[in-house]
Amino acid sequence: MGPADAASAGDVRPQSRPPLYVSDYGNNRVVRLPSDSSGQRTVPLDGLVRPTGLAWDGAGDLYVSDTGNNRVVKLPPRGGDQSTVPTTDLSRPLGLAADAVGNLYIADSFNDRVVKVPADGSGQTTVPTRGLLHPWGLALAPDGDLYISDFVNDRIVRVSAHGSGQTTVPTVGLSQPTGLALNAAGDLFISDSGNNRVVRVSAGSGRQRTVPVTGLSDPLGLALDCHGGLYVADGFNNRVVRVRETGGGQVTLPSTGLNTPTGLAFPPTGGRPGRY
Repeated sequence: MGPADAASAGDVRPQSRPPLYVSDYGNNRVVRLPSDSSGQRTVPLDGLVRPTGLAWDGAGDLYVSDTGNNRVVKLPPRGGDQSTVPTTDLSRPLGLAADAVGNLYIADSFNDRVVKVPADGSGQTTVPTRGLLHPWGLALAPDGDLYISDFVNDRIVRVSAHGSGQTTVPTVGLSQPTGLALNAAGDLFISDSGNNRVVRVSAGSGRQRTVPVTGLSDPLGLALDCHGGLYVADGFNNRVVRVRETGGGQVTLPSTGLNTPTGLAFPPTGGRPGRY
């Protein structure tokens, strides 16, 4: 048993990178890629069909968009049983996001909406948005504002947590945006899948730059670690690559048999979810 097997999924030491979880769309599974190359593992989930979005809540629960089954499943920490999140009439759910108190947001793509499943069990609601067409990626800012990649409309929208409505993030030349990620400074990273690139929009200046990543083909999910690393699910190349947030240092993560990797997520660093 290697060091990654001996540690819990959330046991992230300063000198090591955390394990990365990947939805392996074409293989109907989710895999865990350890930081130390000790070997990937398949997360014990039953009956997945074309999984896409991944998200963790603060308690260490893992959520997976089981897209082909039009549902979201939840795997609790420490080896608990899988369950289905109570939702109504989902159609091709994609991106997921969970906030600090456990509210879950789902990009309900074929219904052109985002739904919220409150942690208090009060029942699903629809997030107020305008004009979405196949929303894909979701990202939550610390202040609760929700970013949505509006795939068909080639834009990113931001929905205020404080009721001031929806705005469009100023970007240039996006084509079929998919995955989203926010760093600690509030910079927004976007998988610009139709252009086979990742762009970064600065929180301060709003300046858009292309992150130096080479050879992408249909980039999908994004994730950021706690060491300045940006991870990209390079869908049609069947790989996950890592670069620095600022660009450079590109590497391909060791993996076996990925088929259209789609969603990426790290477990919460403050919790101790079980070893999957």
